[in-house]
Amino acid sequence: MQRLRSHQLLARLRGYCTSSSSSSSEKIVASVLFERLRVVIPKPDPTVYAFQEFKFNWQQQFRRRYPDEFLDIAKNRAKGEYQMDYVPAPRITEADKSNDRKSLYRALDKKLYLLVFGKPFGATSDKPVWHFPEKVYDSEPTLRKCAESALKSVLGDLTHTYFVGNAPMAHMAIQPTEETPDLPSYKRFFFKCSVVAASKYNISNCEDFVWVTKDELLEFFPEQADFFNKMIIS
Repeated sequence: MQRLRSHQLLARLRGYCTSSSSSSSEKIVASVLFERLRVVIPKPDPTVYAFQEFKFNWQQQFRRRYPDEFLDIAKNRAKGEYQMDYVPAPRITEADKSNDRKSLYRALDKKLYLLVFGKPFGATSDKPVWHFPEKVYDSEPTLRKCAESALKSVLGDLTHTYFVGNAPMAHMAIQPTEETPDLPSYKRFFFKCSVVAASKYNISNCEDFVWVTKDELLEFFPEQADFFNKMIIS
């Protein structure tokens, strides 16, 4: 009896996360926020930097003084010891200088997000627009699998990707308005996915693509800028 109740409860819960009902015309779309995490540490805020500099100078007054012979590394280095001169990589890359938005090697101290150029579901015209990788939910076992299919259709495979959790990070409900009466009613769910150990992807199945920062992304969606500003934590 308890097992029967568990199956009935599971069936009711699945009814809320699928669109298998033929009587409902409302579609469900899974979109992927595919992000490349920061490569270098961002520069600190000027106030934070001023405090760190003050703290360092204050600690220098009370630090222990060591003999010069102890601090002279060149004289105390053993013969034959390997020495490597460290040269930090530049923060500003060639992709930054040329504003190459197809490259992942730009804006190293910020997160980058993938946008593709094409016709998304619910578009009000036949003209292609910028949007996230997406797929209309069909018969996938879960909405997460639908999101994986959406990203796989663009990348070809999911080898160097990592989906963060099984639940969507946000959603929006789209309804027709007086200006767009022909717009279908649907819900769009966003899933977060991260770049893993990759510097380039063979992106296809779209007319064009770009990797943009959060500030640049908001310029592509002026009407939903407030929504994406809250959804994306940079």
